[in-house]
Order: sequence, then structure tokens, then C-alpha cells
Amino acid sequence: MMGGDIDIFSRILGNIKGSKDNPNNAKLLEKISKMDLSEMRIYVNGKLTEYKVDEFGLSEILKKLTFKNENTSHYYMNIEDMDSKKKKIFDLIILILSHKTVSINIIEIVQKFLETYDEIIQKYDNENKQTYKSKIKTAMKKATDMIDYKSDIVDKMRTLK
Repeated sequence: MMGGDIDIFSRILGNIKGSKDNPNNAKLLEKISKMDLSEMRIYVNGKLTEYKVDEFGLSEILKKLTFKNENTSHYYMNIEDMDSKKKKIFDLIILILSHKTVSINIIEIVQKFLETYDEIIQKYDNENKQTYKSKIKTAMKKATDMIDYKSDIVDKMRTLK
């Protein structure tokens, strides 16, 4: 296997080990820790010009939304939050899954998001006649299909060498 193949596969599979040591990523991590949902959306849409949208940034946003805050011991979203906040979070998850830098790592974090917030998503969908659980799962399937497609292209490139 050629060195370039390893780089392509690591991007597809989500190999971002040690990326917090990168000074640019450290700045981005600090910025993400202070972002609200609107700023997260601006970043994911690529309109936050001082930061490049990449797998590290997307995964850190997902971690912020999914895992307990170490300082407060609270999750980002609670069952008593306003429906508008929940909708913004669900839409942001779908937006991240449709981004070109999506990886297996990102899909795994979204799976954890679905497990963590299953009750909240079900309640929101029932009360608002929505299908966000289904929409997120569909976006995950499309992201997985895109990763498979990229992997197939890498395989074909390798056979042409």
C-alpha cells in the first residue's frame, strides 16, 4: 500500500489521533467550547473564515452536543429545553452528517448522540409530529454510503497503479 493510500483511508475512517496537539486545532477547540448553536451552524457551513471546517472541528462539535460537560456534569440538551433549541440541534446533526468531511468517527459519535438522547428525540417527534429520529438515521445511512463510495474509489485507484 502506498503512503498516499494510508492518508486517504485515514481521512475516510476518521484517524484524528493527536490532533488536539496541533496549535490550530487547540485554537479551534477553545472556540468551539464557547460556541452557541448559531455559531456552530456558521462554522459547519464554512462561514467562519478563520477556521477551516474539518473532521476535527465537526467531531468536537458533536462531542460537545453528545457527551456530559466535565465541569457541569450536564448534557448540552435536556428534556425541558425549548423545542426550538432541540430542533436546531437535530438540524445541526443532519448538516454535519451531510458534510464532505464526514468519517466513521463522526458517524459513531452521532450513533452515541441517538443513544444518549433517544427519549428526548422520541418525545420531540411525538409532540411536534416530526420524524427527526428517522431523518438522522437516513442522514447516517447516506454518510455511510458516501464513505463506502470513497473507499471504493481508493480501491480502484490502487488497482490502476
